[in-house]
Amino acid sequence: MTKAVLGIIGGSGIYDLPGLEKVRQRRIKSPWGEPSAPLRVGEIAGLPVVFLSRHDKGHRLSPSDINYRANIDVLKRAGVTDLVSLSACGSFKQELPPGTFVLVDQFVDRTYNRASSFFGKGCVAHVSMAHPVSPRLQDRIAAAAGLEGIKLVRGGTYVCMEGPQFSSYAESMTYKGLGYSVIGMTNLPEAKLAREAELCYATVAMVTDFDCWHPDHDAVTVQDIIAVLSANAACGRFPARARAVSDRLRPCARHRDHHRARGARQEAAEEARRGGGAGAEEALGPDSECVRFRVPATGRTLNPFERDELFSVRGPFRSCIEFMPSKTASPRG
Repeated sequence: MTKAVLGIIGGSGIYDLPGLEKVRQRRIKSPWGEPSAPLRVGEIAGLPVVFLSRHDKGHRLSPSDINYRANIDVLKRAGVTDLVSLSACGSFKQELPPGTFVLVDQFVDRTYNRASSFFGKGCVAHVSMAHPVSPRLQDRIAAAAGLEGIKLVRGGTYVCMEGPQFSSYAESMTYKGLGYSVIGMTNLPEAKLAREAELCYATVAMVTDFDCWHPDHDAVTVQDIIAVLSANAACGRFPARARAVSDRLRPCARHRDHHRARGARQEAAEEARRGGGAGAEEALGPDSECVRFRVPATGRTLNPFERDELFSVRGPFRSCIEFMPSKTASPRG
């Protein structure tokens, strides 16, 4: 059984992790460039924990300037198996006022200026994002929050905008009308990259404002957000209850196995509908990751040297790679 290592990404206002012991700073080189900050590696209640400040101290990085690929890459290389994102968000629901913690379970991507995949330009992957968060990891987070007396709301949709500007009134009303729960600027492509890296991922959305839709509240300002984050001491306390998170915590193999089996069934069904014959994709088995790679152009398979070249760039992700010659069309254009 792989050793569980908890990773925590701190968003706006969370630049350090209270309760982290035996702390050492670690810099890991990534082929994807510089991460937001050096990793802070230590323990909480005996559980290995790796902390990364998403915006770095002083909030020097805007959402569009964050190197999400490097961040996820160095966390993977540091041995992280389960990743918790702490993120400041606006709310679209009256019942989610400032100060509320929401364990979101769905995402909508409205970003347009970010690299959103580790793959492409010769090695294409298709990864399921139908269920982007780990339910087991959410259970552990809820248990940790309960020990601190923090009320969590389970479920909800996080819409990620590009920023750094806040929403217009028309945008805010549109997202509210679509039934979204919260809005932020950072959890995508973070969640997508975590899935590609085979990390169990969960978001704790910390509501700081009502965006700009609420008739009884002024338009959101940075000062309002910081005031709520500063006043909400709980956001710094409950990660320190990592014992509840670590209790029976393991890399979420069951979650991955579920998606592997689900992906295999879906692909088999699609193949049957297409009447696939020679040269078509084979459905993935239950022990294969539901990630598909296509080598473009001639449809030939990669020779060992070419594979090693790809592995050298994507070293941490060797276990999820399955190469397929591109003899059939891409699943989605």
